Amino acid sequence: MPLRMNLKPGERLILGGAVIRNGDVRSEFLIENEVPVLREADVLSPKTVRTACEWVYLALQLAYVDPKGSEAHRNLLEVLLDHVRQAAPILAPELDEVSELATAGRLYPALKSAKRLIKREKELTDHVA
Repeated sequence: MPLRMNLKPGERLILGGAVIRNGDVRSEFLIENEVPVLREADVLSPKTVRTACEWVYLALQLAYVDPKGSEAHRNLLEVLLDHVRQAAPILAPELDEVSELATAGRLYPALKSAKRLIKREKELTDHVA
């Protein structure tokens, strides 16, 4: 079943490693084969990374959109997961889920799980000013 994408005017997405920007009007298209797709809202820029869990997300994102460099990105991901696990053992269940999904090659679900990890990290650190 094809993936239906609706893009707002000017919205960008990564499609199979290419960055695509929509024109001036809303558009819809179908992706008929399996290829990495990330909407602009789900893309984390290296310039905006502030926390350890965001670094985990970035490494995972790179593994997802860059199949040629995926092994290096996955190795970095495992190192980052270990560092976060040591620094914040309370996040172990979320870290384990991300790791298991990534190891199984299910990178898009791992990204969704990493978003939940970032949210949990924020909950734990919000009270610290």
